[in-house]
Amino acid sequence: MDIDDLMTFVELAEAGSLSAAARRLGVAKSIVSRRLARLESELGVQLLARTTRGAALTEAGILFREHAARAYAEIDTFREILQPDGDLRGRLRVAAPLSFGPTHFAPVFTEMARRHPHLHLQTVYSDRFVDLIGEGFDCAIRVGYLQDSNLVARRVGPIYGKLVASPAYIEMHGAPDNPDEVPDHPALMQGTETWQFMDGERVVTVRPQGRFKADNAVALVDAALAGLGIAWLPDGLTQEHVASGALVPLMTRYPLPTAGIYVIRPPSPHPSRKVRVLTELLIECFEEAPPPANFGR
Repeated sequence: MDIDDLMTFVELAEAGSLSAAARRLGVAKSIVSRRLARLESELGVQLLARTTRGAALTEAGILFREHAARAYAEIDTFREILQPDGDLRGRLRVAAPLSFGPTHFAPVFTEMARRHPHLHLQTVYSDRFVDLIGEGFDCAIRVGYLQDSNLVARRVGPIYGKLVASPAYIEMHGAPDNPDEVPDHPALMQGTETWQFMDGERVVTVRPQGRFKADNAVALVDAALAGLGIAWLPDGLTQEHVASGALVPLMTRYPLPTAGIYVIRPPSPHPSRKVRVLTELLIECFEEAPPPANFGR
């Protein structure tokens, strides 16, 4: 079975059409069609069915998609082992957070693509936790406090944050003075999370309450600017608003514990060189980043 045929089918399954897959791969649509036909002939089944809206995977195609993605990834990894010093080739599929990805991580992906012209780099921006194995990702970038899992994680840099509110909110409702008062204020939250604060060397955990929830931190920033409540947010999203006075840091005697930026990958005895190179580039960009000048004040 030809590896290019496998790669083409994986791209086709994700793109949803022959034309979109051809654009992703940088080849003619006829080449995608020819590779698909060759794969279907070898397997003896139809993988893609034409519909009035374009094309869709058949039942066999849906079953084969996960196996094809896994097989392609394993072959690609083995090729890297045999040629550890060569230029990066093949596909690197990365999940990145929507809140930070386009502003903080996109320049890193662009630089990696510039350094490795034969690499096909595909990034999916979403604030949900993707299923790396089931959805065919090589790795994901996650921001915050890492939860226990069977995935392999590498910290690539720090993230600092603050509890903030708008001047209008503070004027109308006041502001919490210590962690015990946090539940008395409407919190802008991502879900049912807990918030942590530092009281000297001691970590204080608080369960906030609120009616406004969003799975995107940028939406929470907008809600804080509108005076809907207090928000526990990273400096990368609030620093400009704090500098302008549109948001005010709260409870500065109780700073937030330093969070992190992590590269997450599935467990493997032979980690992908592409993932290692991306991890090193992220460390180069973020590991030595100093905290903002007003951190903890």
